[in-house]
Amino acid sequence: MKEKARTVLFWFILIQPFLDLYWFYHGTLAKILPFTLPTIIRILAVFTLICLYFSAKNSWQRLSRQKWLLIYIVLLILYSGLHLVHVQQFNSVSPNGYGYTPTGEIFYLIRMVLPLTVLYLTNELGFKEKQLQHVIEGISGLFSGTIVLSNLFIISLKSYETGTISANIFEWFFNPNIGYSHMASKGFFNFTNMISAVLFMLLPLMLYYLFTSFNWFTVLLNIVQALAMIEIGTKVAAIGLIGGIIVSVIVFAIHKFLIKDVKNGGKAFLVAVIIEAGSLVILPFGPAIQRYNYEIYLAQQSDHDLTDEKQELAAGLRKYPTGEKRAEFLRSFIKQNYQEYALNPKFVLKSYPYQYDPEFWLKIIREPGQSRMENRHIEKAMLNQVVKTNNNPLDKFFGISYIRENNIFNLERDFASQIYSLGWLGMLLFVGPYLAVLLYSACRWLKYKTARTYLVSSLIVSSGFILLAAFSSGNVVDFLTASFILAFIEGNLLVQVNKKE
Repeated sequence: MKEKARTVLFWFILIQPFLDLYWFYHGTLAKILPFTLPTIIRILAVFTLICLYFSAKNSWQRLSRQKWLLIYIVLLILYSGLHLVHVQQFNSVSPNGYGYTPTGEIFYLIRMVLPLTVLYLTNELGFKEKQLQHVIEGISGLFSGTIVLSNLFIISLKSYETGTISANIFEWFFNPNIGYSHMASKGFFNFTNMISAVLFMLLPLMLYYLFTSFNWFTVLLNIVQALAMIEIGTKVAAIGLIGGIIVSVIVFAIHKFLIKDVKNGGKAFLVAVIIEAGSLVILPFGPAIQRYNYEIYLAQQSDHDLTDEKQELAAGLRKYPTGEKRAEFLRSFIKQNYQEYALNPKFVLKSYPYQYDPEFWLKIIREPGQSRMENRHIEKAMLNQVVKTNNNPLDKFFGISYIRENNIFNLERDFASQIYSLGWLGMLLFVGPYLAVLLYSACRWLKYKTARTYLVSSLIVSSGFILLAAFSSGNVVDFLTASFILAFIEGNLLVQVNKKE
C-alpha cells in the first residue's frame, strides 16, 4: 500500500500546475460547485493518500509512537475550536461583518491542514532521489514551458490586470512604449505572486540537477525557467533569478572545494554563468524593471501640488469640526478626491469602504505620498483599524478570521497575514511547521556529516527561498499549489537529513 500511496503522491504533486489554471478560478468552471474544482480534487487526493497509507497496520503503530505528532494534532483541534468560537462574535463598522461565514472559515482551516498532511506523508513514504528529480523537473517544465511558449505566441494571460499580453519577448527590445502590464506573462495560471515564489523555490534544485546530471535536457530546462522568471515580471522572480543563481553557485562551490562531495561541474558552471549574464542583459528591457520605474513615477506624481484639495479639506473641517456633518463632508471629499491623493480604488471603495469610516481615510490622506502609494502599508493600516474597532485582546492569539481578512484585503506579507487571520497561535500551528522543518534541517546539516550533502544544501536553500518570498510578497502559503510543492520538498528534505550512513 505504501508503494501505491507513493505513486499517487508523485502524480498528485506533479499535476499541481494544472490545478492552478486560470479558468478553474474564473468563469463557469469556478461557479459550477460551491468550492473550486482544484480544491475538491486536492481534498479527495489527500483523503485517498491518508486511506492508502493508514491501511497498513504498521502505519498506525508508527503513528502511536510519534507522541509529538499526536500532541500537535490535539493542539490543532483544540485551537481550531477556540478560533471558530472566538471569531464568531465581532464588532465592525461594516454592516455585513466583512462577509464572515463559519463554513468558509472551517473550509480554510481544512485547506491549511492539507499540505501539512502531505509533508508528513512525504517524509514517511521516503521518495528516492530520482523520483524527486522527476517531480522537480516536471513542475519546472510545466510552469516555465507554458509561460515561455504562451509569451512567444502572444497568447499568455497578463501577470497584471486582465486579458492577454500585447507583445512577446522579442518585441521588448524594439518597442520601449509597450508598458509593463502588456509585457508581463503568467502563462495560463492564476496567481502571479505564487508562481514567482514557486519558480524561485525550484531554482536552486534545478541548478543542482544542472551540476549533478549535466545534459542537454537539464540545460534546456534551466534556460526556459530563467526566461519564465524574466517574463513573469515580478520583483520576486527577477531578483530571485539573479540572486538565486549566485547563491546556488556559491553552494556548489562549497561542496566542490570545501566539502568535496561533488566531482564534476565545469560545463554546468559555464552554463550557469551564461544564464546569469543573459538574464542581466534582458532584465532592463523586461516588465519587472519597467514596473519599478513606473512605481517611482507614480510616487512622484502622488506628491504633486495638492494645495487646492488641502485648502478645501481644512475649510470643511473648520466648518464641521464634529458630528454627523463632519462625517458627511469627509465622505463627499474622499469620494471626489481619493484619486488625487493616489489612493488605490480597491482599498477606498471595496476593501474598507470610506462611507463606514471616513476618519480613517482622513488619516491616510494626510500621510506622505510615498506612504499612500505603498500597498502593504495601507493593507496593514486597514487591518489594524479593523482590529482596533473590534477591541478584543484575544485577536492577538486567535485572529480575526481568514474570511474577514481576505474580504478586506489579503496582506501581501505571509506570516504577518496569518497573524491577523489566525492570531499568533494559529500562525505558529499552521505556518510555523514549514519554518521549523527548515531550522531543524539546518541544525542537522551543521551537526552531522551524513546530512551535509549537496542535495540537502540545495533543498534547504530551496525551502528558504520560498519562505523568503512568502514574507516579501505574500500570497504564497495560503495558496495550495505553492504550499503542496513546499510540503513535498520539505518532506524530502527530512528524508535526506535523517539518512543514516
